[in-house]
Amino acid sequence: MAFTPAPGEQYTVRRKVFQIFGASFHVYDDAGNVVAFCRQKALKLREDIRLYTDESMSTELLTMKTRSILDFGATYDVALPSGELIGSLRRKGLRSFIRDSWMIFSPSGTQLATLTEDSSMLAVLRRLHEAFAILSPQKFEVASQDGLHIATLRTHINPFVYRMGVAIHADHAEMDELLVLAAACLIAAIEGRQQSG
Repeated sequence: MAFTPAPGEQYTVRRKVFQIFGASFHVYDDAGNVVAFCRQKALKLREDIRLYTDESMSTELLTMKTRSILDFGATYDVALPSGELIGSLRRKGLRSFIRDSWMIFSPSGTQLATLTEDSSMLAVLRRLHEAFAILSPQKFEVASQDGLHIATLRTHINPFVYRMGVAIHADHAEMDELLVLAAACLIAAIEGRQQSG
């Protein structure tokens, strides 16, 4: 499905809202080309999200796996097909119940950045009623430990297709761009479960 990415957004994650079992989403570059595809299996105890280069799912791009089973503040290890870890993402447990917040770590476990939802009040309203989520799309900021503004993740208003734009503003020497993209895909996957549940 052709569409025009918003100005300044290098990637767009798109997921159909109405899907009964599991979820699938596409990742597009700023020219509208598919650069990744994911089809999630429903009802898995241990999260294992795999991104492929296209819908054939013949070439893996990266994996995101939880370290533990059914943990609200789970840590997702992000790895290349070779098994090389490029970093990890950890949800801030109960704090994310009100306002979604994640910590981004290097392969060695050093915290590199945080990913935080824009407003506590809007976050609560979005969770209380679906209309607020449609009328006030989510926005996340990725900032390094020293305050560098690395990226913005922003959902777009569309009741039928979940769409998140990824705008990368600055390079971070220790953080692979794929890690930012993994964070966007992880949020899309988690939001899909929350909306269907």
